[in-house]
Amino acid sequence: MKNRHQRWFRARIALLGLCVAAVAVLVLFRAFHLQIASGDRLREMAEGQHLRELRVSPRRGAIYDRHGAELAVSADVDSVYANPRRLKAMEQNPRDVARRISKILDLDRETLAKRLSADRYFVWIERRVTPNEATQIRALDIPGLELTTEARRYYPNRHLAAHLLGFADIDGRGIEGVELAYEDRLRGSDRRVEAIRDRRGQVVFADDMEDDRSMQGQSVVLTIDKAVQHIAERELALGVRTFEARGGSVVVMDPSNGEILALANYPPFNPNEPSKHPTAHRRNRAVVDRFEPGSTVKPFTMAAALAAGAVKSNQSINCENGVTRIAGRVLHDAHPYEWLTPTQILAYSSNIGIAKVALDLGKKNLYRGLRRFGFGEPTGLGVPGETAGILRHYRRWYEVDAATVSFGQGMSVTNVQLAAAMSAIANGGRLMQPTLVRRLSDGHGVTIEENRPRVRRQVVPRRVAKLVGQMLTAVTEPGGTAIEAAVDGYLVAGKTGTAQKADYVHGGYAKDKWLASFIGFAPAEKPAVVISVVIDEPVIAHYGGTVAGPVFRRIAEVTLRHMGVAPEGRPAVLAQKKKQIVVAEVEPESEEEPVEKGQSAVPDVRALPLRQAVITLHAGSLVAEVTGSGVVVDQDPAPGKAVPHGAIVRIQLERRRFETEALTPEPRTKTLAAAVPRRPHDR
Repeated sequence: MKNRHQRWFRARIALLGLCVAAVAVLVLFRAFHLQIASGDRLREMAEGQHLRELRVSPRRGAIYDRHGAELAVSADVDSVYANPRRLKAMEQNPRDVARRISKILDLDRETLAKRLSADRYFVWIERRVTPNEATQIRALDIPGLELTTEARRYYPNRHLAAHLLGFADIDGRGIEGVELAYEDRLRGSDRRVEAIRDRRGQVVFADDMEDDRSMQGQSVVLTIDKAVQHIAERELALGVRTFEARGGSVVVMDPSNGEILALANYPPFNPNEPSKHPTAHRRNRAVVDRFEPGSTVKPFTMAAALAAGAVKSNQSINCENGVTRIAGRVLHDAHPYEWLTPTQILAYSSNIGIAKVALDLGKKNLYRGLRRFGFGEPTGLGVPGETAGILRHYRRWYEVDAATVSFGQGMSVTNVQLAAAMSAIANGGRLMQPTLVRRLSDGHGVTIEENRPRVRRQVVPRRVAKLVGQMLTAVTEPGGTAIEAAVDGYLVAGKTGTAQKADYVHGGYAKDKWLASFIGFAPAEKPAVVISVVIDEPVIAHYGGTVAGPVFRRIAEVTLRHMGVAPEGRPAVLAQKKKQIVVAEVEPESEEEPVEKGQSAVPDVRALPLRQAVITLHAGSLVAEVTGSGVVVDQDPAPGKAVPHGAIVRIQLERRRFETEALTPEPRTKTLAAAVPRRPHDR
């Protein structure tokens, strides 16, 4: 009996062991199945329950000026949305909810009630609300009425550079200007990141979203100087209002590298509220509007003729006493002249004189010369809507077109083209690629792409560009067409333009619609800035020197001070105090050498102020190369030496300290441009 009991006990132990072993085998099998055989699939299922893949749109990049001042930025604001199905499930009356919301957000109650009654999970109530409105909506505590954060584009300087920047729509997409041109860079690319969510599906953590800068589009750094832009817009607005004009534009450019320092347009608009302004006010006139440039083209015609040898710098040209006939068409000058030099042709803006120069140059060479200055092709500035202007091929010209194109009729340009072309005169004949964007950077400020100065081509020889630049200084001297553009303390080179606008209804030119312009650079001896001013349809007056000249002067005065360009002093005061200047061991005058044909005797310009010295050398068909500032203390070649026409005379200037006493400025010395008396008006 006892053995039987022991056997039964052993059997139960064995059975229990078998059961335990079977369970262990099953556990091991199941563990193998879960961990190895189906591990990857189950792991994905588990992660799917608490991880969520988010599609994240980056914050739009900012736009800065050249010094890092913010021009366009994005900021987070609240937007209100509703879940109409949840409102219904929570037994909320749509009309009652609409009444309460409309009082806060000033919305139409009936429209809002229809929206809240829709059989949908999501409807927008109002996007980009103010912080105060968002607080009041939260205080309502209505189930199904929620707020979410969105980015809104802000332009902190309001109207400043609005036409250049453009604006973005409510979804953050660029619509105009730089915002549109660099949409892909500013907006960036959507990213997919993994986030941890709770049991309700709400995101509680996303590692890749910790650093906002990594989720930001690229930022654009412009060449624009905010201070210069403000100056240009202020003075342009004053000029347009003073002469009751329709509009206008200003381009300020650094001639050494082609960077745009300011691009102003009038009328203005606020990019924060673009819908409140007419579409015409948002037009970037400086790059979109094309117009007949009038006399501002004459320097480029003259430069092409001098480079081709079609005219000499000291040549006298018969201007027919103000009236002549070319190819059956009668040409007039604003005032009658007989014989004028190239310098005087530019100073007095003689249409007949420049037309004769162009005819000697020939249609083919005139066309090629203007094309080399960039007319008839886009500048490549990189903003939407830029036009190339119109410059027909010379084979399509009539006989008279060579004459009329030479003074800016029968062709059209943009303000940016004019500024780029004048920069080529100012910098020694190099046509620079106009640059608006300096660099692109990421959210951490690391430069991704940088635009460096680029020379498109050498338009004319350096000697010719320097000679034309010196000729243009006569325009702002007494007797020239733009004495209102002269800047006290600086030598200014420039050209006025007064063009009649086309009459598209009756044909020909309108008798009462004008476009006044002035384009110039300063200081003339070492240009720091080129400024082009265009005023559209002024009423009070219409001459370029009267209307656009003062705008140029005021912009140049402040801009040169802002850039740290020291004035050269007042020539009248320096001339009056000339006797007090001690010139260090001036060499005795050299005996004059015999002057042959094609040569000039170098005049003595020592002890003269800069402006007077340059004009004296111009009269002798010589080119000045200036070093220093103040008055002339030395020159090379020496006075009296015979040199070829167009030779360079190096002059050294120094400043002298005078005794402090009251000075009475004497009348300004009569210059080459004042040789023929006339009124300062330009055609």
